[in-house]
Amino acid sequence: MNKLLMLLGMTVLLQSCGSKPEEKTSDLGKGVIPVKLVPINRDSGQTTISVSGLLSTENEARLSFKIGGVIESITVKEGDRVRKGQLLATLKSTEISAQVQQVQLAVEKAERDYQRASNLYKDSVATLEQLQNAKTGMEIARQNLQQASFNQQYSKIYAPADGFIVRKLANVGELTGPGNPVLFMNASSGSSKWILKAGLSDQDWAAVATGNKASVQFDAYPGQTFPAVISKKALAADPVSGSFQVEMQVDFGTQQPAVGMFGTASITPLQMAAGFRIPYEALLEANGKTGFVFVSDDSKTVKKVEVTIASFDDQQAYISAGLEGHAFVVSSGSPYLADGSAISVQK
Repeated sequence: MNKLLMLLGMTVLLQSCGSKPEEKTSDLGKGVIPVKLVPINRDSGQTTISVSGLLSTENEARLSFKIGGVIESITVKEGDRVRKGQLLATLKSTEISAQVQQVQLAVEKAERDYQRASNLYKDSVATLEQLQNAKTGMEIARQNLQQASFNQQYSKIYAPADGFIVRKLANVGELTGPGNPVLFMNASSGSSKWILKAGLSDQDWAAVATGNKASVQFDAYPGQTFPAVISKKALAADPVSGSFQVEMQVDFGTQQPAVGMFGTASITPLQMAAGFRIPYEALLEANGKTGFVFVSDDSKTVKKVEVTIASFDDQQAYISAGLEGHAFVVSSGSPYLADGSAISVQK
């Protein structure tokens, strides 16, 4: 009886062991990864370029004296609005006035010397050379007087245009040299406009042109958007940052902004951006303008390809290159894939 029970137990054990190969054959499909595929759509719509920069005016001036001296007066403060021709600063006039007076006396002496030489030449006492030398001395003295008078005129600083004082760089009583900035001024006359200056990459710089429209926002005016237009493109890269500067003329309407405000702008290039449009989540390992995606042409296997990113929006990415000739892009299941992985398409 015991032997019969042992034989029955071994038979059950062998039957249970024999069922395992059938279970293994049912799991052969575990190497196939379920994914979702999205058709790759060509896109030729407009994209926007996002940049940021600082606000300034079209015309800026670093005002200085032509000659050196001690500053006698500065009649404006930072933030003051000024009118064209308004007196802004002066030097102590003692030294320059003395120089002008000395040159005037030298002119008077040179004129007397010339008159004397002319009379002596008529009497055949002075030679022609002496007369010519006296005349040359008189002309040199007159030119020196003109130069001194010019320097005296520029011992005062006048506003070159309507505007406002941004920064005062020196104070009364300080000794300043020729050409050293004393006042920094921004013009805000009818011909001067508010400008947002921003740096672009070479690719973005090539995409925009003067006349392209933009919209600008400033932290100082929350919730407000101001229209702008590209007014100037730099023809050389900034040696420090390596970016290419563009200037946007901003229309503030009745608002009165300040120089140095930080603003963000969205530029809309006029040229059409040819490329592809894919879901944002399809991108892998994006770094700047470069990213990777998995594509499939037969809905059975995938391939990892490098793409060039043109821009983003909230839901989609615009690809300028890398998807040519491919039919589908993987939008879900990418983290489990490798180059050449087998897939099953999920609805």
